[in-house]
Formats: sequence, structure tokens, C-alpha cells
Amino acid sequence: MMRDGVTPWPAEFAELYTREGYWRGEPLGHWMWTWADRDGDRIAVVDGDVRISYRQLAEHADALAAGLLDLGLRDGDNILVQLPNTWEFAALFLACQRIGVAPVLALLAHREHELRYLAELAEVKAIVVPDRWHKFDHQRLAVDLADSLADTCAVIVLGDANECTVDLRSLLTLSEDSGLLRSRLDAAAPDPGAVALFLLSGGTTGTPKIIARTHNDYEYNARQSGEVCGFDADTVYLVTLPMGHNFPLGSPGIVATLIHGGRVVMLRSPKPETAFPLIERERATVTSLVPAIAYRWVEAALAGGHDLSSLRLVQVGGSVLDPAFAARVGPALGATLQQVYGMAEGLLNYTRPNDPVEVIVRTQGRPISDADEIMIVDEQGSQVPEGETGELLTRGPYTPRGYFKAPEHNAKAFTPDGWYRSGDLVRRDESGNFVVADRVKDLINRGGEKISAPEVEAVVDTLPQVRRAVAIPLPHPEYGELVCVCVVLHNGQSLTLAQVRDLFVAKGVAKFKIPERLEIVADFPLTPVGKVDKKALRAAIQTGAAEQAA
Repeated sequence: MMRDGVTPWPAEFAELYTREGYWRGEPLGHWMWTWADRDGDRIAVVDGDVRISYRQLAEHADALAAGLLDLGLRDGDNILVQLPNTWEFAALFLACQRIGVAPVLALLAHREHELRYLAELAEVKAIVVPDRWHKFDHQRLAVDLADSLADTCAVIVLGDANECTVDLRSLLTLSEDSGLLRSRLDAAAPDPGAVALFLLSGGTTGTPKIIARTHNDYEYNARQSGEVCGFDADTVYLVTLPMGHNFPLGSPGIVATLIHGGRVVMLRSPKPETAFPLIERERATVTSLVPAIAYRWVEAALAGGHDLSSLRLVQVGGSVLDPAFAARVGPALGATLQQVYGMAEGLLNYTRPNDPVEVIVRTQGRPISDADEIMIVDEQGSQVPEGETGELLTRGPYTPRGYFKAPEHNAKAFTPDGWYRSGDLVRRDESGNFVVADRVKDLINRGGEKISAPEVEAVVDTLPQVRRAVAIPLPHPEYGELVCVCVVLHNGQSLTLAQVRDLFVAKGVAKFKIPERLEIVADFPLTPVGKVDKKALRAAIQTGAAEQAA
């Protein structure tokens, strides 16, 4: 079923992408059984001591799909999913693809502030959470949220369910002949052009925007990524980042590993003391990291103690790597570094495993597809000369034409002829790879998590002491950037960082968005057109901090 609020590709582009073979015209759930028929008893997913074969994964996913149907979910419905990296998460994702139910992939760090927005915008019919995770009661929050929604919403729990919730694991057991169930679900397969999943944007105007990805475009996204990165049946992919992110899910990630017949290994924590023994045990060959985690891994690897010789490719993305550090990653981990510059909105760029070292350490890669269209433009929208810096615009077979239910934002984020404005300032070097110079978007990139500065500002502005708040990034040696909020107070008022942080906790905002620094200023510097000059403000604060330290 086609959902309201989704911007389709124009018919001529859809026909082109199908005719040229980018889109294969089958829903993602179809490919699950193709993999099972091909690989059968080969191990598809490892989760601790649990080892799931390709056939078992398909059977569990079908059982779960039937269970979701029994709960009343139907083709065209949406569910909110907030789970840790587990084999059950993978089975749930595939179950949804079998029956046309689209998961909205939230992060475990999200709280009531983010989850309510997502649940209401997507009109979800179910919420899937762990019972508890890192001492937080996700089940209670989900039940309270479901009870407050306008329509009936089930709560499905991985762990100890209660009288108000459904046990996810109870839905994973086959209750009928697997062959008959397979045939029944095959007959009711969703439209491959319909929404398969919803990813979250970094967000530039308040809470994150929802990105609708179709079966056609996301299958190509993963398949082509896997081919570019050399995935094959010998690939052992370690899921280090939260699998609700596009990077570990399908770029190339879990989906590409299964497409190419490899093995997925789930990891609960990216800390080297957890990850390194698992790499050694499972002989992992590839993984995906953000720079903050890469720094930890490099330092831990230099200390020795674990056999990481199976690693052949370490992907790093989420924010730009310092070239000096990038040059250390490969030698320290005994693998080829691959820089990844991509976006949940579509376009993916990778350095190639066989690129010269100089290209790998100093650029952020080039597009994966010959159908990726690229323009680099100046502030007036005119293309800049080759090699010069401008904003990256793109469109292609896996870059959607609009955010979900966001017509006003789409008018700014997309051109009338469908080019997505990335908000990133880039140049293309002589090797054809992008070098990311800066960004136009008002984002703070903390450890790979993109935080909307206006969202932070809107929360701080609710404090009665505050006349105006501005959020800016400040450099951080581990996370890349931290959240600094600068405020102008009403006369005679005072404010502490602890009060600001308490407000974010009280409003149920994700922990990674909570400001880590507070600066009280008399006024803000302005641009010639009267806007707050955030670059000047950031420079002034950094200079002041340096002077104070001196």
C-alpha cells in the first residue's frame, strides 16, 4: 500500500531505474527466501551463543510476520522500533518486509521527546522495545506513550513482557507448516515501490525528519554498496554501530552481507574490550565505525593482546576524519581503511579498497553508482568550476525525492526538479573523490550523531531566565564536537549548566543532545543581514577559552 506523505520518483525516472536494472521489482522480503534457498544451513547471524542459519532466519521472520498480522497490523501500517543489536531485531526487520509494515527505526538513546514525535507523525500501530536497557525502563515508556496516542497501539517487548505488552520472542516460533506460511506470505507480498522502512535524518529544523525508503531503492542501496566494498560469501560483518542507523543496516551493513551470502555478527557495545575478543572468536573481516570509536580502537590495538588479523576492511564515517589520524587506522588495526561519506537521505560515497593510501586518508570517497547525479553549486545555485568548493546536490536511484509528511521542509531541501540539497560543502579532487570542507546545515556532529541546533535552542528557550539561546558545536578530542549552548539572559537572571541539563532530562530528550557546555553572553554577533553569526560566536568562545587556559 502506498502511504500518504511520501514523495514518489517521477514516472520517467522510475521507468529508467527499472529498465537499467537498478531496481529489481521485488520487495525486500522476497530476497530473504532467495538467500535461504541459496545458503540454507549456512550461518547467517551470530548473536552471542546463538547461531541462526539462513533458513532459520527466514522461518523465524515468517513466524513473526504472521504474529504481527495476528496483532492486527496490515500492509501500509507503520511500527516504531527501538531495539539493541540482536538477532531478533534482524528477524523483525525482515518480518516487516514480508507484509508491508514499515519500521520507523529509532535509537535506544531516544526518549519521550523524540519517540512521541515519531509515533504521532508516522501514526504507528505498534511500538517495539527492550524491557530494560542500561537501567532504563523502555517498556514503561512505551506503554505510557501507546496509551496516550489517538489510535490503538500495541507494545511488543524483547525481554520480560508484562500484562500490557506482547512478548516478541513468543511471536518468533512457527505455529504452522513453514512451506504453507511461506506461500501465504508470498501471495500477499507488498508493492516493491512502496515504503520498506523509515530512517531518521540528522535534522536541521527541530526534531529529525523521517526518510521513507522503498523496497526497490534500499535493496539497490545495499546491493551496490556491497559490490563496491567487495562483500562476498566469506564476509563476516561485525555490527558495531546501532543497527537502526543506515550505515550498519544497509551501507553495506547487514543487508548487503545477507545479499552476498556472508555472516552477520551482532555486537552490543563498541568498546574494544568487548569488540576485540569477538573479532578474534568469529574472525570478523569488516566493520563500520564512527571516528570517536575508531580513536578508541586504534589506541587499544596498539596496546596489543588480541588477534585482529582477520580484519580486512574498516569503514569509518559519520564525520570527517583528520588525515593524520586516518593514516594511523589501517596500520594499527591491520586492515584497509575505507572512508565513508553518506546520508540516510540517499547518496553514498566510499573510498575504494584498492585506492592509493593518499586518496584513502585525505578524501571521503566517491559515489557508488553510475546513476548518481551530482552538482556542486555556489550560493546562487550555479555550478562551481571543477575542483572548487560548493554545496553538494544529488539525485539518483536510491535518493528519495522528499521527506515524509514535510512539504514545507521539502520545498527548501529539494529543488523543483528533484535535486536534494545535502547542506554539505565539498570539492571534488583530481581523483574524483569528495573532500568535505564544511556544512551549510545547522548541525552538531557528536560522535557521528547529527544534532539539530534549532532543536536544542527550542528546548533552552523554554527556560524563563533565557531571552535567547543559540547552540553551536565546539571541538572535542574524542567525539569530534560537543554541544555548547550560548544564552542571553533577562536582566538580573542567572543560569547554570546543571539547570540546563536537568531541563533536557525532564523533557525526555535523548542524552546525546544534552548540552555539555554553557556560555552566558551579553549579546550575539550578527551577520550583515541580521542573523546570529554562529561562526563568529564559535571563534570568540574558542579564543576566550584559549586565553583563559593560557
